[in-house]
Amino acid sequence: MTTFFAFFAITLLALLLIAWREAQKHGTSATEELTGICKSAVETAAQKETHKQGILAMLQEKPEISNSDIRKALGVSSRTVVRYLDELEKEGKVEQVGKIGNAVTYRLK
Repeated sequence: MTTFFAFFAITLLALLLIAWREAQKHGTSATEELTGICKSAVETAAQKETHKQGILAMLQEKPEISNSDIRKALGVSSRTVVRYLDELEKEGKVEQVGKIGNAVTYRLK
């Protein structure tokens, strides 16, 4: 538990330092910068969930899809698609078919 609090304190301190530095650069307050950082993080998380739901919707329409299909549909990088699919696999929602390369597809579990 002590490790968690130490990590949390260090992370919070780093975030406050970043906000303070950005405020110095832009002539704003650290509070405004911190609010902007938090808002950006929330928007990014929401976009990620929207994309993951889009992948699940694609799989409901088509039994198997590739990384390339998803990348084109969502307009994100291949690495981003891999991260989304890894998360969906860990959540037990999709499974990988094939081992490596272009032969790999994904389907609903």
